[in-house]
Amino acid sequence: MKICVFGAGAVGSNVAVRLASAGVGEVSIVARGPHLAAIRAHGLSLRHIDGEQWHAHFDHATDDPSTLPPQDIVLVALKAASVPAQADALRQLLAPDGVVAFLSNGIPWWWNHGWNKGEGPLPLLDPDGALWNRLGPERALGTVIYSANELEAPGHALHRGVNRYIFGEPDGSSPGRAGRLAELFSSAGLGGETAADIRYEIWRKLLRNAVGSPFCALTRLASAHCSQIPGLADIQRGLALEVANVARMLGAPITDEHALGAVNTQLASNGRPSMLQDVLLGRRIEVEALLGQPQRFAQELGIASPYLDTVVALLRGVDQALAQAAQK
Repeated sequence: MKICVFGAGAVGSNVAVRLASAGVGEVSIVARGPHLAAIRAHGLSLRHIDGEQWHAHFDHATDDPSTLPPQDIVLVALKAASVPAQADALRQLLAPDGVVAFLSNGIPWWWNHGWNKGEGPLPLLDPDGALWNRLGPERALGTVIYSANELEAPGHALHRGVNRYIFGEPDGSSPGRAGRLAELFSSAGLGGETAADIRYEIWRKLLRNAVGSPFCALTRLASAHCSQIPGLADIQRGLALEVANVARMLGAPITDEHALGAVNTQLASNGRPSMLQDVLLGRRIEVEALLGQPQRFAQELGIASPYLDTVVALLRGVDQALAQAAQK
């Protein structure tokens, strides 16, 4: 079996090392820059916060996916905004019966595939329809991730907490592909599961991200320190309730209790979510998949969402500032 981890950042590095260490197939990596150079020279190391360590070498580590043979499984661990530009590369990389799973947060680009509440690409997530029209949503597998990771240095990744990866078919069909991928992940210690309704699981995870990552990015504080700011928890609760309302209007059985529970989980956390890591490193942030698309859903449904509107505007401002700084 040929498996490609396309984007070996924090999450991708964790997955790549664990799969390669388990010997589940021929694992290749698509990465770039100093991280790729370190992987080529010395392999990739993974350290768990409790001290356990893994190390793996790869037959293929490249920044040019066209040099790889056709892949049975492609695991895309890029930020959502970077994925549309890779539509042709992903299509060419997949074997005829290959499947591509997107290991990212928020609403996925394939959202309108296989259900009766929308059709075609989502402009915020797939602006020119490249993924929808050239890769095809039928090649995609839905994924929800519970796994906290960071890159400590080129070639060195840190894993915090649990590994839990939930796979499901976008059209709700029998989870044959999802089941095989879940078994593969479980065999590598990555906690693979399947879900009959992957959109429900996406909303559950999105609630946790929505009330954590944006506020950490805006304040540049870890979750535990955010919880100490007077009044901020009230804003987090208001945002969570708005997102839960949007999810319900779109048919997901998300309750206010789910929303408030997500806030409580974040208030008790001491993590550094990926959006905070990106801001601190001067990298652009995932605004649209996380909150921009839920805001667009609210607008299309005619639902008032003042908390969403405010936080999205602020995050877009931060993202624009990061983009401008990167051009200097």
